[in-house]
Amino acid sequence: MIFLPAVDIRDGKAVRLRQGHFDQETVYADDPLEAAMSFVEAGARFLHVIDLDGAREGEPANLYHLRRITREAGVPVQYGGGLRSLMSIRKALAAGADRVVVGTAAYTDADFLHEALETWSPRVLVAVDVRAGKVSVSGWTRETQMLPEELIERLQKQGAKRFVYTNADRDGMLEGVDPDEVRRISEAVRGRLVWSGGIGTLEDLRVLRDMRLVNLVGVVSGKALYEGRFSVIDARAELESPPSPRNLPIG
Repeated sequence: MIFLPAVDIRDGKAVRLRQGHFDQETVYADDPLEAAMSFVEAGARFLHVIDLDGAREGEPANLYHLRRITREAGVPVQYGGGLRSLMSIRKALAAGADRVVVGTAAYTDADFLHEALETWSPRVLVAVDVRAGKVSVSGWTRETQMLPEELIERLQKQGAKRFVYTNADRDGMLEGVDPDEVRRISEAVRGRLVWSGGIGTLEDLRVLRDMRLVNLVGVVSGKALYEGRFSVIDARAELESPPSPRNLPIG
């Protein structure tokens, strides 16, 4: 399982939102590159970069910072936020993104999703953001009545195989994950799943690791790193270690 430190960009700064609310923002670095390099120098092998301005505006707004990060960091970067057209995906990939995360347009425009997957399938992940148990869209600013499992099933029928799931209610709260939710979403995903939201301690990472879910391939964390709850190296060590013996099946 891979560990992806998060660099969320808004107004040219590295920030974290509380529960996805734009009016509850903490700035952690005046330059996103500074945050990205601090994670890489601490041992990160991947980065998860989100353009919060783009998520709200519907068009990438921080490709300049993406280009700087991909050029200087030297590790694969997963980039999302405002990627609602094929041209915006092309621009993100041209700026150095290794993979892109699409959201709102993937739900509302079947042709867009089909073309994106047809053209860049291994490099395209679909974001499933959830608030109060229902899918949230447009940069967490609008709630729907759709259950995440329903959306995932629909997207899979359209060819999606890779997902980034975020529980917005837990994001930035450092209060841990809900194992029942993790298992439920994992069972809905037939491809690969990256988990985001709520990671606050190394124990939270152990919980995910020890669930032994074969399709849970990555974990995103941001605030816990900024707040010094654990280090990148310690996080990687937990996720790359075998499950605890007490959680292995008997026989």
